[in-house]
This record gives sequence, C-alpha cells and structure tokens, in this order.
Amino acid sequence: MPELPEVETVRRGVEPHVLGRRVLRAVVREPRLRWPVPPEFAGWIEGRRIVATERRGKYLLLRLESADADAPDRLIVHLGMSGRLFVLTAPEPLRKHDHLDLELEGGVLLRYHDPRRFGAVLPWPAAQGRHPLMETMGPEPFSADFHGDYLFERARGKSAAVKTFLMDGGVVVGAGNIYAAESLFRAGIRPTRPAGKVTRAEYVRLAERVREVLAEAVEQGGTTLRDFAGADGRSGYFQQDLYVYGREGEPCRVCGSAIRSLRLGNRQSCYCPRCQR
Repeated sequence: MPELPEVETVRRGVEPHVLGRRVLRAVVREPRLRWPVPPEFAGWIEGRRIVATERRGKYLLLRLESADADAPDRLIVHLGMSGRLFVLTAPEPLRKHDHLDLELEGGVLLRYHDPRRFGAVLPWPAAQGRHPLMETMGPEPFSADFHGDYLFERARGKSAAVKTFLMDGGVVVGAGNIYAAESLFRAGIRPTRPAGKVTRAEYVRLAERVREVLAEAVEQGGTTLRDFAGADGRSGYFQQDLYVYGREGEPCRVCGSAIRSLRLGNRQSCYCPRCQR
C-alpha cells in the first residue's frame, strides 16, 4: 500500500499540472470504490478551481477555491492498495479500471485508476468540519509536534513492541512497515523492544531517524512494491537503499551480520541482531 512518501511523490507530481486550473467536467465511470463516490460529486466539483495540493498522512487533498480561505472545500484522494493518479495532456485510450476523470482547463486530464477499488475519491465540504477519516490521526512526522519527547511520553506504560507502537497512525502518520523498520535500524533499536522500555534519548534519536528516512524516501520517489507508481507512471527507487526490510539472511550493510526476520502484528520485521539492541 502506498505510504506517506509515495503519496507525497504523487502530490508533487500532480501539483504543477493542476494548480490554478478549473474543473470543467467530472466523469465517474465506477462509483463503487472503497467509499462510494456520491451521486452529487460531479455537480459539487465542476466549475471549481484547484488552488492548492496538500497531504495528510496517506491522503492526497486538493483544495478548492472558496469564498472563505480559512474554511476551504477539499477533494480527498486515497490510493488504497493499487490506485494510481495519472496526469494526461494528450488523448489516451480508456483502460479497464479507469474509474474517474477530472477534465481541467488547458487540456489537462486527471485520471484515477484502481484495479482493486480499495481507494477513494471523496468530496470534503468545509461545512462538514473535521473529516472522520482523519479525526484520530497523529501528528505529521515533519511537523513541530513530532519529536522524541512526544514519543517518550506517548510510550509510557506500553508493553507493545516499539515497532508496533511506531506504526500506529494515532501516534504518528507515515511510519509504515518499511519506514518503521529502516528508522529503527538507523536508531539502533530492536523492533521487539517494549515501547515503554525505550529511553527518552533513544526516542529523540528515533524521531530524527524517522524524519531522515521519510525525507530520503520522498526525494527518491518512495518505495515501490507491487503496484505503486508516481503521477508520471514511474516507480520509486528508495528500495535500493533499504538496510533491513526484505533482506532476511543477507549480510548487514554496516556490520556484516545476517539480517534476521520475525513477525510482529502479522507483519514481517527484519533487523540486525548486532546493530539493534
């Protein structure tokens, strides 16, 4: 499933093509996505200008022109497990699973493609207030609210493994399985350590490594596994720089020890037995 870096890559790819353009027409071919596209969707978005692209966790947000800049309407795009958002500037034959088009000014077409239909395209009117999909989300990893002291305080008394704790979207958004594994390796913390037993100093280091890993992944276009590709259709390549994820049995790039693997919360968790304590 696309994580924060992948969605941020899509946002950056889409932005220069859609910013300032008005939606001339919306075509919904298949409304039965993870959350159905409402029947009034086309009437709601047609004629609206896209004034900003944003991201909250794994959700891409298109901010729409509004009389009240402090209470904007937004469009939510969630890529699910196999969703892609393509920017087309020339006629392109329809393919199976091309579920929704936004025809924009200047001959630009924004096309949502999703074979598994686990994603979504949803209106978010300002009048709705806080959206239920985002009510319980933790801070963004690049925000001032995310730091080592915050993690330390949130972890007090928790016996869950620190990797499970870090992957909790209510604690911080964006630290999915791959990025949590890589961040813990760089911080020298074994994924099985109880979250409540990690020291404040270690959490300070871990918060820094989370930001570092995610920033590198964003700059390199994300980590492509299975179906993800950016808005231009190209794949990310951060997977070339992975230290532990998916490398069970291979030598550690730092110390040479064999990378080990175990399962935490039904997820594979790879780590170096020497570098991580």
